[in-house]
Amino acid sequence: MELAYYSDYAVRLVNTEEPVRGTDTLTSVEAVRDLFGGNRTAARRATDADVTRFRSVRARLRAVFEAADGGDETLAVDLLNSLLLEFPVSPQISGHDSRDDDGRPLWHMHLADHPSNATAGYAAIAAMGLAFHLTEYGVDRLGLCEAAPCRNAYLDTSTNRSRRYCSDRCATRANVAAYRARKRLEADRSANTSRTAENSQRSSANGES
Repeated sequence: MELAYYSDYAVRLVNTEEPVRGTDTLTSVEAVRDLFGGNRTAARRATDADVTRFRSVRARLRAVFEAADGGDETLAVDLLNSLLLEFPVSPQISGHDSRDDDGRPLWHMHLADHPSNATAGYAAIAAMGLAFHLTEYGVDRLGLCEAAPCRNAYLDTSTNRSRRYCSDRCATRANVAAYRARKRLEADRSANTSRTAENSQRSSANGES
């Protein structure tokens, strides 16, 4: 099953909003359709009513990431389970048009789109994909970017569980900020050392006079 692909549905939806920055790109039915990527059949089912419904699901998915990022595994699982119950998936065996060397279909599990509406279909796939990722790699693999004020969601697939940022851009920005902070601290310490030395010299001079 394409776990990374399905779990990315959750990340894409959560990251349409940056609460700290006050930005939100999920403002139209076109924005909803864009979230489906290449799945144009499912995207065409989206209507204006799905904008509000998608925002509601987005808030619930962000809550899962926030709980995981805060170390509350039980809450993260409970929140995700509630989504799974409300938006069940329809698993199907699919071969698409892929064939092996002997001409046989390359069968694999596929999560079918829910037929009722666009939100139900997207939420079902996003929740199940996130559930697979969580159970396969651990709750601590769901994170929120540490590069303030970003806080975008990400899935940690690093070998040593070391990921802390949603993108290389945020990682670079955070590293630059940390470097500058160290330089300011070093400069402050140097200035304090110089002032201490000057004060000591003045004290010595006054004592001699």
